Amino acid sequence: MRSPEPRRISAAPFAPLLAKELREVLGGRALWIMLLLICPLVGYSFFQALSLYGESSVAARQSAVLAVSLSPFDGILVPTFGAFYVAVTLLFPFVAIRALSHEKESGSLRLLIQLPYRAVTVMLAKALAVMCAWLLASLPVVSAVVIWMMLGGHIAPAETLTLVAGHALYGLLVGAIALFSAAITESAASAAIVTLALTIGSWALDLTIAGRPGLFEWIARLSLTQTLKSFEQGLFSAGLVFGMTLVAASLLALAGIWLQPGDRIQTKLLRSLACSVTTVAALAAAALITFTRDMTEDRRNSFPLADERLLPTLTAPLEIIVHLAPEDPRYVDLQRNVLAKLERAMPQLTIRIAVEARPDADAASYGSIEYRYGTRSDVSRSTSPREILPIIYGLAGVQLPAPVPSTDYPGYPLVANIDLALVWFLGALPLLIIGAWLWHRRPPSFAFVTVRKGEQA
Repeated sequence: MRSPEPRRISAAPFAPLLAKELREVLGGRALWIMLLLICPLVGYSFFQALSLYGESSVAARQSAVLAVSLSPFDGILVPTFGAFYVAVTLLFPFVAIRALSHEKESGSLRLLIQLPYRAVTVMLAKALAVMCAWLLASLPVVSAVVIWMMLGGHIAPAETLTLVAGHALYGLLVGAIALFSAAITESAASAAIVTLALTIGSWALDLTIAGRPGLFEWIARLSLTQTLKSFEQGLFSAGLVFGMTLVAASLLALAGIWLQPGDRIQTKLLRSLACSVTTVAALAAAALITFTRDMTEDRRNSFPLADERLLPTLTAPLEIIVHLAPEDPRYVDLQRNVLAKLERAMPQLTIRIAVEARPDADAASYGSIEYRYGTRSDVSRSTSPREILPIIYGLAGVQLPAPVPSTDYPGYPLVANIDLALVWFLGALPLLIIGAWLWHRRPPSFAFVTVRKGEQA
């Protein structure tokens, strides 16, 4: 007689688990307190941006040259979203930590893991609930964009969506760090310390070693703040998007590994090592993704269209040797106006910095820039693309490209009434948030049903 086969436990539906996580995130005070704190923070930044933009617009209305330099992306959106970035860095982790630490401290997490849900599935539901909390927290900054449009301000969809996508990926990364910290610690306080150590430590990297070449430059790229700079410049990098998503998924997977109550420490360490090695290998592959698109309306990150079409056809290796210290203002201009654009335009480009610190003024080679294309070379001291690009074309033996007709960026000066922003962020929006909080905490209503005799309730 054959022995009966063991009964298989079917996977539980995902929707009830997600609904439960959403109720817990929305029911916590941390989310609503964060919303109230974001209102004055974003409101003050938006108010200052409107004031400075209006002052610049007064002079720009009388000069077309000054009007070209007025971009709502730089003048309004980036400063306003910058305040939201500070709130996400300092306040959002407490909302994400509560989604896991509260269950660990109360013991309900052990019961949840025993249900037919995998730990990774539980972490996925918590991550989705945390991102829903991020969407709710972004309402103040979204309302600032709406107010700007109501005041008559200009919005370019492509660069605006790029900025929003960057901040969404940053929020996902911070939320994943917070969930991972909550998974490896025993209390919410310890998880908050670990999370803030990682996020605020990124600021320390930016202040100390950012901009230095060599190993310091590679370490500075680990900073969370560095991930937002490309989006704030209006650049969409496929490799960066893939890398940020990969790191967030890896942190959630590690959190799922450490949530397993029955596994030994050695087993968790081995699985974490395998996950980390896989993530590093995938990040190395992501570094090979070079697709980058300039999404700005004024194309500030690109050369003129004619040069953008000719430079990719120069397939021979180009080596640029810069005899400037990284902290030299001339190197900063060269990097922003020429080198960064060449890296995105030319297929084979090598940039090497020949000096680590500024030497004496008598050094003859300091300040020079060498260009080597194939067997030819040339030297210049200019940092302007108008002089550097003809040098590169001369080394490659090609003629200067004919200009391609394009629409000039007009600039968008605007002097707006800023009283509406103050009334909204300091009065109306906080009252709406408090009202939504009280409505959510209202006691449930009970429906009384008359049960007839002989019927089952």
